[in-house]
Amino acid sequence: MNKIIKFIEKMKPFFEKVASNPYLTAIRDGFVALMPVILFSSLFILVAYVPNVWGFHWPKNIETTIMKVYQFTMGMLALYMAGTVTKSLTDNKNLKLPKTNQINVISTFVAAESSLLIVAMNPVKDGISIDMLGTKGLIASFIVAFVIPNIYKFFIGRNITIKMPPQVPGNIAQAFKDMIPFAASVGLFWIIDIAIRQIANGNLAELATIILSPLFTAANGYLGFAIIFGFIAFFWFIGVHGPSVVGPAVIAIMYNNQVENLRLFREGQHAHIALTQSTQDFVALIGGTGATFLVPYIFIFLCKSKELKAVGKASFIPTTFAVNEPLLFGAPIILNPVFMIPFIVTPILNSWVLKFFVENLGMNGFMHFLPWPTPGPIGIYMASNFAPLSLLLIVVIMILDFMIWMPFIKAYDRIKVSEERGTIECQNIVQPQSNAESNENSQLETTDTIVQYDIKDHVNVLVVCAGGGTSGILANSLNKAAKEQNIHLNATARAYGQDMDLIKDMNIVILAPQMDSMKNEMKKYTDQHNALLMTTTGKEYIALTRDGEAAIEKIYKLLSEEK
Repeated sequence: MNKIIKFIEKMKPFFEKVASNPYLTAIRDGFVALMPVILFSSLFILVAYVPNVWGFHWPKNIETTIMKVYQFTMGMLALYMAGTVTKSLTDNKNLKLPKTNQINVISTFVAAESSLLIVAMNPVKDGISIDMLGTKGLIASFIVAFVIPNIYKFFIGRNITIKMPPQVPGNIAQAFKDMIPFAASVGLFWIIDIAIRQIANGNLAELATIILSPLFTAANGYLGFAIIFGFIAFFWFIGVHGPSVVGPAVIAIMYNNQVENLRLFREGQHAHIALTQSTQDFVALIGGTGATFLVPYIFIFLCKSKELKAVGKASFIPTTFAVNEPLLFGAPIILNPVFMIPFIVTPILNSWVLKFFVENLGMNGFMHFLPWPTPGPIGIYMASNFAPLSLLLIVVIMILDFMIWMPFIKAYDRIKVSEERGTIECQNIVQPQSNAESNENSQLETTDTIVQYDIKDHVNVLVVCAGGGTSGILANSLNKAAKEQNIHLNATARAYGQDMDLIKDMNIVILAPQMDSMKNEMKKYTDQHNALLMTTTGKEYIALTRDGEAAIEKIYKLLSEEK
């Protein structure tokens, strides 16, 4: 097992490179930016269809009124995604251009949405069809978003623009500067649309769906589940944020499937598709990657090791809400050979159990989008529209996860108990220092750790993680400690991808350990805006979340060293 771990560690740089790919990052950032849209629209779904569980059905006109909000939010997801993914990729392209000659983000945003409308909308009698502007059009939106920033970079980087005299106001000059790349972008997709409609008798969005339909089918099989959720866990186990690597490849499939389940349910049919975003959030990754929902509770109640009990007490609340980094780095589970098998296998088996329930027992697949920090059992019950069989599914998953994790935890508990006994014995053997010597050393240590800083200086701190959960814990700890010490420091937390516009106002950016693969990319942004980048190891980060004063001290030490 240790040989396997060492080999995996050698491959880590390659996996980190994949995770930091700007196109994969752009897809992830695009979805993160649109989470408010997705969650807001889901509220209307819940209002419209949850009462059906108790036999109440809204009159058709009221149902239509409620669903109107959903249709023009979630139902236009591909259109919005074209803009947000383009924005993220444009930011990346701007890193490679001089500050005085940057791509206009708003222009690429509008060009992407205009292009998607051309390649995804169909004319119908007395109007147009927006059917392909929802989740069905996501693949087309990615194609548009990947191409347009590159077109703009080609023209802007070579100064192939309409140049105006210096007397012309800047906003007017910018409009003319954007005209050529905008026309080239929209014109290209206009030509593509004409060609595809002549050849395939459809549009780009429809064609992409047809071509990729075998992939959609394969992904929804047992092998597909094993590959998707197994690799998410595998990458996380070696310290690379799994969803950042695997997610962009399948997220369009999962979102489209969840919307399709809702359509089937509305039509009175069986929502039979098992692979959805909620499958990932609440079943495969229940309690966070590795399906660790029960692990902290096992640490607390069934382990003898004082260290594991302490880790369990510190992590059971965040893990319940799917923020399991305190557990992953505190135990540790990451790169711990003892936990490799349960960490990778449990998500796979959980997803297979769900698939069996949906396809063989007739349970409805997930159809409602809920925030990913929703506790897994609650998420399963609500996302399935309160399906009675979901209650049995929860019980089965809890029993299964306990049976898988328990033997490995007990084995690790024995190791830790043995280590703790050895530590106590060593401490008993070592003679205590004299009081004078002890005081002298203590004073020396204190002197070494004192950091000089001006408490009047205002410091802005941005903490970045994958989803905003782990970063929020440290940001709250910093703000609390700063208030108690009357230090002018403000900290805020963001998911990676939501942070770029804030960096220009920050003195320091702290990158959570699960985003270590993004440190080189983030360094480009912090350097551009004269901010410091602070990276952390897993245990160091967890320690800082528990000790806000130490975290502030580390921040000011870095700032003073920079000065």
